[in-house]
Amino acid sequence: MDFNEAVELAGKSIDAAGVAVLVVGAVVAAARAAQSARTHQPNVYRRFRRQLGRSILLGLELLVAADIIRTVAVTPTLDSVLVLALIVAIRTFLSFSLELEITGRWPWQKAVEAPGTD
Repeated sequence: MDFNEAVELAGKSIDAAGVAVLVVGAVVAAARAAQSARTHQPNVYRRFRRQLGRSILLGLELLVAADIIRTVAVTPTLDSVLVLALIVAIRTFLSFSLELEITGRWPWQKAVEAPGTD
């Protein structure tokens, strides 16, 4: 196995891990939401969205990592780098949007602490 094949295999493996995180995260979030709904717990929808958003964020990070590995190590042409830049920009926008929706603040903002907590 030469270098290009090894890098391509690593990229595909990380891609598969990213997809697995998305699928497993969605299934787990749905199962937990169904369980919470059956027991009539409050804020089921909000918790479902938060958990689903977290799994999407993690999956996106893995998919970006795989794209970077394959583009930079295997085919570092100007076209492939431009496509990678566009993919990373779109996924970064999605990550920021999901982070804002999950936590209610931008990733660079500090969490607001409740008074009296040290």
